[in-house]
Amino acid sequence: MSIENIQQQNREHFKFELLHEDKNCGARAGIIHTPHGDIPTPVFMPVGTHAAIKALQPRELIDQDIRIILSNTYHLYLTPGPELIKKAGGLHKFMAWPRSILTDSGGFQVFSLQKKSIKEEGAEFKNLEGKTVLLSPEISIMTQESLGSDIMMAFDECIPYPATSAYVEKSIARTHRWLDRCVKAWSRPDCSLFGIIQGGTYDDHRKRCVEEVCSKNLPGYAIGGVSVGEGPDLMEKAVSYTAPLMPKDRPRYVMGVGHPQDLLMIWEYGIDMSDCIIPTKYARGGTLYTTRGRLRIRHRNYRRDFYPIDPSCDCYVCKNFSRAYLKHLFDSNEILAAILATTHNIAFYRTMAINARTAILENKFIEYKKNFLQHYGTENRGDDMGRED
Repeated sequence: MSIENIQQQNREHFKFELLHEDKNCGARAGIIHTPHGDIPTPVFMPVGTHAAIKALQPRELIDQDIRIILSNTYHLYLTPGPELIKKAGGLHKFMAWPRSILTDSGGFQVFSLQKKSIKEEGAEFKNLEGKTVLLSPEISIMTQESLGSDIMMAFDECIPYPATSAYVEKSIARTHRWLDRCVKAWSRPDCSLFGIIQGGTYDDHRKRCVEEVCSKNLPGYAIGGVSVGEGPDLMEKAVSYTAPLMPKDRPRYVMGVGHPQDLLMIWEYGIDMSDCIIPTKYARGGTLYTTRGRLRIRHRNYRRDFYPIDPSCDCYVCKNFSRAYLKHLFDSNEILAAILATTHNIAFYRTMAINARTAILENKFIEYKKNFLQHYGTENRGDDMGRED
């Protein structure tokens, strides 16, 4: 089947509907229509690297009305393998998740490996058994189609920070060649392929990437290569420059961004989608998100604190349990500690997105952002990156 036919048939399975742009900034609200349901935007996607959101059953995510989660091609390619998942009926059936799934291509995970070799054929590395493995654009797309992903990501090289302009230029040229191979390997119209815009911290490279990647007429596009150690100022510089250059009629996705302040920043510039391990990973360590900032529940001050985690939150955890109880669970190393903490953090992030969407529809996003940050504070974001939880 030709790429033109795949693109035409894909429009029967996937559509982005832009509903409103805030009159006072670039923030926007829309709906992404996929084969497994509609996704109001802006949206934050919880990360389930190994086909599971750690500490939560799928039904708990459905109870919170989570519409889309992220899983990872690299890990599922290694184990249990795309053939097994395909035989099981695809990733949705394998993990009993009836709603949308986005799969990362594996490029970020290869980037995070200490020992790897980036070649024209793809990325070469050793698996847990010490066997040399090649992950190529063709293998990445084949794996994602075997999983039955609603949204597949093109295989790219995630550029580290810092990187010289010469390195970035060479890297994005290869990423563009890999994108051509991903497009050529794309064979399932019900699995939508997104291109990834790299370019490091250089405006000229970002612009060149936008022009090249968006010329492929794909269902959506992502900004990659941020949240890799460049800091919030350079991250905002890259997003604020790149986002307005991207097509208005396609979903805009920033990969691996998840601190609340950073989400507000990218939403202000018209980003529709993001993901990160932060809310789930931090939850398991006892860090909980509230409208007043981060709360470290293991602190001794909470031993006799009978308030909910966040008095303004109406999630199941805040309506039923106290800070003292959560601290007791963590001190006792109870599994329930991770379950309740993760439940709350995901609810907090979902509420953020819902409130942002409401504010955008009322042309009040700037006011919403200002009020949120006044109460939340500006504590250290931490140094966690990405999409491997």
